[in-house]
Amino acid sequence: MHADLPPATPLMPAEIAALPQRLPLWTREAGDKAIERHLRFTDFTAAFGFMSAVAQAAERLDHHPEWSNVYDRVSIRLTTHDTGGLSDRDVALAEAIDAAATRFNAARAK
Repeated sequence: MHADLPPATPLMPAEIAALPQRLPLWTREAGDKAIERHLRFTDFTAAFGFMSAVAQAAERLDHHPEWSNVYDRVSIRLTTHDTGGLSDRDVALAEAIDAAATRFNAARAK
């Protein structure tokens, strides 16, 4: 853990309920323990560049995604294992991911 970062704060039920408005491109997992997003890029190079940008954000936030990549597709799941569900760090990383996806011209995967 980064010494300068406070511990993750679990989201309250009202904050979880507001996630569709705050993070409209993310889907809440059944049980509200995680959120996920599936993205598609123009090619593997763009997908890998996006993942590199997200890796840097994850290091800054000391919060790392569960993710997979197959060619031009990236699937991401966020949860905070230390809190047993969603936390402020998931929201912060999701917002950083959304910004990176915009920079790398991602489309929502179908």
